[in-house]
Amino acid sequence: MPEGDAVWRTARRLHRALTGKVLLGADLRVPALATRDLTGRATLEVLPRGKHLLHRLEGGITLHSHLRMDGSWRVLTRTGGDGSVTDALGVQTHPATRPHTVRAVLWTRGHLAVGDSLGMLDLVETRHEERLVGHLGPDLLDRTFDRDRALSHLVRDPLVPVAVALLDQRNLAGIGTIYASEPLFEHRVSPWAPVGDVDPEVLGRVIDTARLWMVRSCRVGHDPSVGPLTRQPADGWLPGTYRVFGRSGRPCRRCGAVIVEQPIGQQPRQRVISFCPACQGS
Repeated sequence: MPEGDAVWRTARRLHRALTGKVLLGADLRVPALATRDLTGRATLEVLPRGKHLLHRLEGGITLHSHLRMDGSWRVLTRTGGDGSVTDALGVQTHPATRPHTVRAVLWTRGHLAVGDSLGMLDLVETRHEERLVGHLGPDLLDRTFDRDRALSHLVRDPLVPVAVALLDQRNLAGIGTIYASEPLFEHRVSPWAPVGDVDPEVLGRVIDTARLWMVRSCRVGHDPSVGPLTRQPADGWLPGTYRVFGRSGRPCRRCGAVIVEQPIGQQPRQRVISFCPACQGS
């Protein structure tokens, strides 16, 4: 599932391409929205909220989307040079809009935005956005991130495994399996340790590390698929490589033990967490 930094970059692409531009058309391919017409509305802004996207339009309307596991938004330039995307008909028949998994197509004079495999798509009055995202905890990528509030949320249920608490978007928003696995490894915390048993200072450092890596990823345009931008030359770690995530069965770069991946949490929120059983405890 895309994590907070990937959603932030998606929002930035959409914001740069669409803000201030009038929609010449919109094709929302979910039954509840199929007849809704957004033509003529200008985009005011596109914002990330944890793993959610809020596309605010003139007239007090917000198009809300969530990428879930496989979703994406593509932004294409409409040059019209080849005649493929020069009018409404051309947009509808453009190759990027053909897959049956496409859920939203928006176009302006200069750009085409295609939402593919979106896990959620809603239209709501902007003043009622909280109905969709109000349950989220403090956003790690918010400039006003409330660290103390996030910490208090994490320990509300002290018996919950710390990795489960970190992945619960109601506690703090934006962390997925990458930014849970890697900071826990960094600070030698077992994913299964009850969150109430983790030293509060260590738990704070786990949050700080996750936020630092996510912010850095956003600032430098880092692709999370190649890992957090850490640099530990004394240990032989290469910047931009994961140490536990996606390395199941391979040796730990810190101690040489075999990296393990195991499911954690209960359905429907069960996730797979990566860890070193030697560095982080069983």
